[in-house]
Amino acid sequence: MKIIILGAGRVGYSVAESLVSEKNDITVIDTDASRLRALESRFDLRGVLGSGTDPQVLAEAGANDTELLIACASLDETNLVCCKLAQILFGIPTRIARVHSSAFALEHERQLLGKDGFGVDSIVCPEESLTNYIRKLIEYPEAMQVRAFADERAALVAVRARAGAPAVGLRIADIRDRMPELEIRIVAIYRLFPDEPDRFVRCAGGTRIEPGDEVFILAATGHVPEALRAFNRPEGRSSRPVSRIMIAGGNQVSLRLASKLAQTPGRFHIKLIERNEQQCLSLSAALPSEVLVLQGDATDEDLLGNESIDDVDMFLALTNDDQNNIMSTLLAKRMGARRVLALVDRRAYADLVHGTQIDIALTPAQAMLGELLAHVRRGDVQAVHSLRRGVAEALEIVARGDRKSSRVVGRKVEELRLPEDVHIGLIVRGMRAGDDFGGPAGEPGDGERPSEVIIPRSHTVIESGDHVVFFLPNKHLVRDVENLFHVSPTFF
Repeated sequence: MKIIILGAGRVGYSVAESLVSEKNDITVIDTDASRLRALESRFDLRGVLGSGTDPQVLAEAGANDTELLIACASLDETNLVCCKLAQILFGIPTRIARVHSSAFALEHERQLLGKDGFGVDSIVCPEESLTNYIRKLIEYPEAMQVRAFADERAALVAVRARAGAPAVGLRIADIRDRMPELEIRIVAIYRLFPDEPDRFVRCAGGTRIEPGDEVFILAATGHVPEALRAFNRPEGRSSRPVSRIMIAGGNQVSLRLASKLAQTPGRFHIKLIERNEQQCLSLSAALPSEVLVLQGDATDEDLLGNESIDDVDMFLALTNDDQNNIMSTLLAKRMGARRVLALVDRRAYADLVHGTQIDIALTPAQAMLGELLAHVRRGDVQAVHSLRRGVAEALEIVARGDRKSSRVVGRKVEELRLPEDVHIGLIVRGMRAGDDFGGPAGEPGDGERPSEVIIPRSHTVIESGDHVVFFLPNKHLVRDVENLFHVSPTFF
């Protein structure tokens, strides 16, 4: 696919890195020549120096035959104007804009973005994506990752296996036999080995779950808590929900997160630490009174001790400084914080701290990358989630056609010609097309059956309209899955 990316900043860099690895034809536009040189020296792409609001620059970048524009410059206005030019002057079919303001996601504001507005097909707000992702991790504190599929009906979770938990020490086949009520599918295991990075382990019936394994599980959303308990909570230990939260950093992500958490009165006790005095005043004015804003340094051991870090359920380091985030989370963990999360922008740093005392190292771009990848994928792809810092991928794709026009519809799972390490995790059946004809998600409309989440077995038959969720340990396998679900031209 021929793609133009506007902006070579942190988001643009991550997007380019991911899309280039899939052999797309990428051109990046930016006003900073040094950023473009850095991209061109590392990746197989072309850089064009200039502004995305200049028609001549867009033409030089190849806008006349481009299939997708991703406008992710730092200014909302630049991205919106670029999308409008791409629509009117060049007819680029799909136009995506990064915006900082969440107001554009509101129903009454969407008319500003449509065909008669700025010509934007889809908006991406990294700060909002990151906020929602962290909220999921607070909701499921045992999880290392939580990704939703099929309009929140199903979820993929990553969990660290702990000694003493019911499923740890068992073979996968034994888990099915001993815990038949646990309706899950284990789709991947990453295991630590001495003196080397963790490695992917195939999930066969004889594979044993070992303490320390990072286990990826697909399940209906309602079964996620029991799945996490089975792998992460030693028997006899009671559940402890996240109540006390400490946030380091007073940026937009921190502000959004604290505001949303405070919307449930009495549910959370939140402290926010920010160095800058003026920023503290601004945060205090913007946040509800129950959020305590403190001026200070989150790497100050005395400050953390005075604020009872040992009583904190979750410490979140969300500043714009990777080193400070890493050091403050390590310090908070050592001083007794139950669970810690560090926002780490540089992928090399994220790889370095993964599997250490830091429970979760979160790269901001990975939280929203799937929203962009869904536009690049071929076929009826509904959701994409980039995993393992961009190496692996989870994919939700809809089966279309019939037995004559499709290679999957009307066939058993065991008959599908899938690459060796690709797992069908689950099937969501009975979803309404587009989920747009009345009634809450999951409830049947007139003449409709309710949707159901199916853990597929070898004899399960794929039906037209099924939403099938796959786990791919290597994103280079994506094309094989897309081609399998391709419908012949005889199907309309």
